[in-house]
Order: sequence, then structure tokens, then C-alpha cells
Amino acid sequence: MALKATIYKAELQIADMDRNYYQQHLLTLARHPSETDERMMIRLLAFAIHASESLAFTKGLFDTDEPDLWQKDLTGAILLWLEVGQPDEKRLMKACGRSAKVVVYSYGATSHIWFKGIANKLERAKNLSVINIPSEAAVQLQKMANRNMQLQCTIQDGQIWLTDSVDTVLVEREPFKEER
Repeated sequence: MALKATIYKAELQIADMDRNYYQQHLLTLARHPSETDERMMIRLLAFAIHASESLAFTKGLFDTDEPDLWQKDLTGAILLWLEVGQPDEKRLMKACGRSAKVVVYSYGATSHIWFKGIANKLERAKNLSVINIPSEAAVQLQKMANRNMQLQCTIQDGQIWLTDSVDTVLVEREPFKEER
């Protein structure tokens, strides 16, 4: 018998002063049995950074043809494809062909090694950005994971603060590759 996803609920208040986006989102996240709390929280962080009414979590690990999150227009065209982790270059090049913009959020101690190994293969992907989340921040985010979360996210001058009213995590993104 296959293991089922664990359901997490998050009430996320976003104050993104860089984009003038102020909104509350009630989110349901399905955590795949093979997914860690750390990865799930990076998915939630990616949502907060790119939040919009049309940004949605996908089947992710349950469906290899979909990203972790995506934003589509009314015609179904993919405007934004968000990946979390260390996808291979073939997957990223395919995503770049299907979407107007692709962003990868890598994390973990091996992120630098992973990117160094595929960087030259991604040079021609002009609509791709690769952002690393420092390990210390990812571990702190993992500690905030609960089945029912109430989180506030503030984004200003490129810095991100995520708080659960007990702990606050400062996330400073490290760009590996920026969209051209």
C-alpha cells in the first residue's frame, strides 16, 4: 500500500514592499512521503516570494511533468515555473521551453557543487534564474513546520523575514544564475 501525503495548512500574511503586494493566503500543502519539512518550507517560501492570485502548488513530486509551483494565464500558458531542490539540466531546459520564466530555489550543503556541475549546460537558458537559500536559513525554516501554521512574511530591499510569532528567520537569497 502506498503512503499518502501529509496535509499541512498555512495562513500566510505577505507584506512584499518590493512589489507592493499585501495579501493573506490560506494554503494547503500536501507533503509527499519522501519530502522533508525543509523542502516543504522552501516551497512555501517560494510561494511567498512570487505570491499572486494565480500562483498555485502543483502535484509536484507526484507528477514529474509539473513543477513545484506554477503561475498560468487565463489561456493556460505557463508564465512562471518554480522548482525547489536540485533538478537536472534536461528538466530545466524543458521547463524553459514550456514557460516564460523559470526559477529554481536550491538549498542544502551540496547546492554549490550541484550548480557548478550544470552551470555551463544552462548558459543558453535566458529565462532561467537559480537562487540558493543558505543552509542555515533552510534549517531554521524547517523548525517552523507544523501541521497548522500562521506565518507572516515581510519582503523589503531583497531581504525576506518569515516569522511564526515565536521565531523569525532572515532569508537572504544567493543568486547562482540570473535571468537575462
